[in-house]
Order: sequence, then C-alpha cells, then structure tokens
Amino acid sequence: MATAVPVPVGSVPLTDHRRHGSASDGSGRWSGGRVLVLNATYEPINVCTVRRATVLLLKEKAEVVEIGPQDLHWARGSMTKPVVIRLVTYVRIPRDTHKRKITRRAVFARDGWQCQYCGARTSLTVDHVIPRSKGGGSDWENIVASCAPCNRRKGDRLPHQIGMHPRVKPRMPSPNVFIQLASPTIPATWKQYLLPEAA
Repeated sequence: MATAVPVPVGSVPLTDHRRHGSASDGSGRWSGGRVLVLNATYEPINVCTVRRATVLLLKEKAEVVEIGPQDLHWARGSMTKPVVIRLVTYVRIPRDTHKRKITRRAVFARDGWQCQYCGARTSLTVDHVIPRSKGGGSDWENIVASCAPCNRRKGDRLPHQIGMHPRVKPRMPSPNVFIQLASPTIPATWKQYLLPEAA
C-alpha cells in the first residue's frame, strides 16, 4: 500500500509555488533539477539533486520549505517534489578563505563576469592584483577577473605603478556565488532565500 510523506507545517502551499511558473521550479524527475539547501538558520549553503534532497527528507535530516508542481513516486510511496529544503540541525560552514576552492568560473561569477579594470565582458582571464613575483598570494583577496588586454597591459607591475586598480576590492565570495555556479538557472522560488547581490 502506497504511503505519502506529509509536507511539514509551514511549507509553502503548492498553489503559491505554481504562481512562479512551472518553468522556473528547477523541474526534472529524480535525477533532474536542483534543490536549494538552507541551513537551519535559513542561510543558503548548497545545491543538491532531487534524489539527495529526498534522502535527507526521508531520514528527517531536513524539512521541505518550497515544493514543486510535480510528485515523486516510487514502488511503496510518493511525496511532493522539493525545490527548497532546510536542514533540521545547524551545520557550521567554514568561513576562512582556504575552505572555498578558487576557480576561474567562481572568480568570474563573483566579479559579475566582467573585467575589474575596464569592465569588458569578453576574453576574460584572472589576474593577481599584487603579482606573485612581488609577493602576492593566490587567494580571494588578490585575484580578480581581467580581460586579456588589461592583463597584458598590467603585466608584472603593481597597481600603483601603472595606475590600474580593481573597481571593487576583491574578497571572499558569498555562498550565493557557488549556488549560481551549481545551478544553470536560479528558480524564482530560490531568490527570496538568496542575498540581494545574487538574486
């Protein structure tokens, strides 16, 4: 006999979710689509597959916050497809810069996919603000997105030597940057949980 997994109290009704449109819910079946994972404090911390989210829900390690228009079915039960889940127990997220892997795409996303010297959006690469040969580190506070022409023009010189300073001081990106990279699109139902800078 099939059993249904109830939606926890406080979850957004299906009708409310549908107002955002079915095309923006991260749709897909068990392996398709993505689910936004919130910490117990409602801070966005990760993106996972529908299958992984379902396992967390069935093990009661998470609760549903937003649901999709589809149901998930298996041999002995069914449940409403999760779109946003919240961990029941708070998970400490490391804040130090060494815990977040620096990749070109993450740097580009943090910097709005534009050169931090001239604003160009083409031929992007990365630049060490303080060149490594001058003692600059390979960390979030010293790496920026740069177009190839600006990178060549700056070369191995310090910012003050050539008058090229980043438009925005480089810093550790917010978790939203990694969420954007993990999901090809940001469903409308996710945006209220993301910080304004990534919404």
